[in-house]
Amino acid sequence: MQPRTVRQMTAIVLGSLVGLGVGIASYTFLYAQGWSYLTNTPAACANCHIMHDHYNAWIKSSHRAVATCNDCHTPAHFVAKYYTKADHGFWHSYAFTTGNFHEPIRMKARSQAVTENACRTCHQTIVEAIATPHGSGEPFSCLRCHHMVGHPQ
Repeated sequence: MQPRTVRQMTAIVLGSLVGLGVGIASYTFLYAQGWSYLTNTPAACANCHIMHDHYNAWIKSSHRAVATCNDCHTPAHFVAKYYTKADHGFWHSYAFTTGNFHEPIRMKARSQAVTENACRTCHQTIVEAIATPHGSGEPFSCLRCHHMVGHPQ
């Protein structure tokens, strides 16, 4: 039996690393019920314990009859929606795995902009009638005054 070449050893090591990565990713995807995040089912958002209170509050809200989590928290267009879902999923997984997250969970600026846009889209006629600077001259923001609407406590 001849000794293996550097090229063969490199192929074995790279193949093993790729296989290990695919195996870990597959296990994580299955364990975390990853397929459920590809749907519009609000219960999927409650797969993580930190989202239980938000989900339960949404169940009690008036928005339950007209909007799912994705309607308010992801852009309407297909590519942007699934990009946002993947981005949120990755960073939520990272934060929960490392334990580096704020409880209660907080939205980042990009997520707030998506939700603000959703409010303005669904409630366009009302927003057009009142969209002026409020008090301190700050720009009009639905979320500043109505941050508990979709998730009342």
